[in-house]
Amino acid sequence: MVKAYAKNPVGAHHGTGDWLLQRLTAIVMALYTIVLVVALIAFKPTTYDAWRDMFAYTFFQVATLVTFAALLYHAWVGVRDIVMDYVKSAGVRLTAHLLVAVYLFACLAWSAAILWGR
Repeated sequence: MVKAYAKNPVGAHHGTGDWLLQRLTAIVMALYTIVLVVALIAFKPTTYDAWRDMFAYTFFQVATLVTFAALLYHAWVGVRDIVMDYVKSAGVRLTAHLLVAVYLFACLAWSAAILWGR
């Protein structure tokens, strides 16, 4: 008879994937920071219209949205781990995860609406 073993969530490599994803999102944010600094030097936006013109390029809009998504995912992993470590009640933990996920998704949708002017 073959026994089915459940994956044990403890051990030397538990959380390695989350660690790697947080590092990848940090790299995305660092690269965007460089792009933003270059754009600020090139455009020198001092008025609202200049800022709007700088963000009118599709490349800049997509890069901004991807970076914001990376930031929100980075935040999700961090907050999720904190909630999992410190909230002992399963019901409260699930509610906290749900509220944080809904909030972060709403932030992403709002940022997309702002970037595309709707």
